[in-house]
This record gives sequence, C-alpha cells and structure tokens, in this order.
Amino acid sequence: MLQPFMHILNAQRIVLASGSPRRKLILENIGLNIEVMPSTFEENLDKAKYTPPDYVVQTAMFKTQEVAERLSQSGMVPDLIIGADTVVSQGNEIFEKPRDKKDAVRILSQLSNCSHTVYTGVVLYVPSTSLLMSKGSTALNGAYRCTSFVESTSVHMAHLSQDVINAYIETGESMDKAGAYGIQAIGGTLVEKINGDYFNVMGFPLARFAKEIASLYEGVTN
Repeated sequence: MLQPFMHILNAQRIVLASGSPRRKLILENIGLNIEVMPSTFEENLDKAKYTPPDYVVQTAMFKTQEVAERLSQSGMVPDLIIGADTVVSQGNEIFEKPRDKKDAVRILSQLSNCSHTVYTGVVLYVPSTSLLMSKGSTALNGAYRCTSFVESTSVHMAHLSQDVINAYIETGESMDKAGAYGIQAIGGTLVEKINGDYFNVMGFPLARFAKEIASLYEGVTN
C-alpha cells in the first residue's frame, strides 16, 4: 500500500507523539523512520461526556497538538506528526490502562467470557504549507493541518478463572496496556477470536493508517 511513497516518507521527518513501544515497532516494521516524542498531555478527559470513538479521537488530538506546539516553539515543524490513543470498551464503559493490580483484576474479570471493542483514534498533522492534506483536513493555528480517523476491532475473551487472571497479572504485562492485556504476547492466550485489525488491538490500526497515508500522498511524486 505504501511502497510507491516510501521514497518520499523516508526523506521526511516523521514524529510519533506517543511513547508506546508497540506503535513504534509497528511503524518501524513497515520501513518508516520514526522519531519518538511522547506527549505530556494528561489523559484526564471526562469519559462520561464522550462515546468511546469520540474519546480516543479527542485524546489523540490533544496528544498530537501538545507535541506540535512544543516543536513549533523550538522552531521545528516536521513533515508528519502521528498521534494515537487506544481504549477498550464494553458498551459505553471505557477501560484504559489499569491503575494497579486490583484494577487489572476488575477489568479482566469483566472482560472474561465476553466480547469487547478496541478503539484507536489516530491524528495526522502535516505543515499547512504542504501539498498534502488537501482533502478532508482542518487548519490548526496556521502551522499545521490535521486529519483524524478511528478504527474498531471486536475481541472475544475466553473464560478466565481467577487463578488465570492472577497469574497473568503477576507477569506484569497487563499494567501498561488498555484493557489490562496485550494480545501480542502472553495476553494472546486469553483471546478466543477477533473481528477486525489485529494491529489495532496492539494499539495502532496499520491497514487504515496505510490507506490514509496513501490517499494523502497520492499524486505527490517528489
């Protein structure tokens, strides 16, 4: 999907406004050279005011905006800034990273033997002077233009006994992941099936990202 544009992308400065090692790995595995600059935005939006899709897009927007403003103040405007946020949801209840082990037990107990949805909101910033982003983008403070999207994946969790939940949490894997599990490692043994993008469950919807980037770069040859 991105191969016709990789020579352009590889000549650009691309900033990932996230400290997630999983997002960095996904993007590096497709050949992108990524500079990581985690956002300092406090993820404290009132969940009661948002649907899960709106919540992840809004959080990703604030994350990306904080990094963009920091870069602008230093006189640096990269060619592309990528921001993202991922949550797990059952109905309208939103699960982010667990606060502690007790919270991880609560989350996994609720997800056990049920389906849930993983939502990831992605925000893309490019300089407002760029030839890109001419379609479906929004101007931001004159320096950047922005586009955003959200992807969802349905996940069905196996029945998890209390012993399985406790043992998994003791691995430490659950503590830095939305929904208290990571599908790409030990947590994959807890999942029976998914419907949608596997990489979205990891934290970054790769297929949709590739389509969006290809659309933005279509017709740009230099």
